Amino acid sequence: MSNEPEFRCARRADVPLILQFIRELADYEGMLDEVVADEPTLEEWIFDRGRAEVIFALEDDCEVGFALFFHNFSTFLGRAGIYLEDLYVRPEHRGKGYGKALLRRLAQIAVERGCGRLEWWCLDWNRPSIDFYLAMGAEPMSDWTVYRVTGEALNTLARPV
Repeated sequence: MSNEPEFRCARRADVPLILQFIRELADYEGMLDEVVADEPTLEEWIFDRGRAEVIFALEDDCEVGFALFFHNFSTFLGRAGIYLEDLYVRPEHRGKGYGKALLRRLAQIAVERGCGRLEWWCLDWNRPSIDFYLAMGAEPMSDWTVYRVTGEALNTLARPV
């Protein structure tokens, strides 16, 4: 790929494709059994509630990669940032610059919107992605540990005392 690929924002009709990309990514990460998202849920949260956005990288008008992202907020910066939840390029299209182009496009969106940062998580075992991110100038946040409350623990925490 010599030039930047074309990108397009997801439309409501793309919900099945978004779910397909999510499942492909989860399969790559060995986590397919953890995907409980379905088309109605994605449609509600992405398009009805507007809580996330998706862009596709295109090759010959065919979607070859995607990025799902949303805004977060930094109190220290006093402004929003972009959190990249998923970035995935189909295996047969890797090594052509699509991942880098998707990150570059997200950085452009962050700058256009006045955001203070672009951030994401990466699995510790995913050395190819880690090397890729480091080469792009990303810095690991080694002083931070991610905590998560889900499922019954979330319901328990939400109960009034």
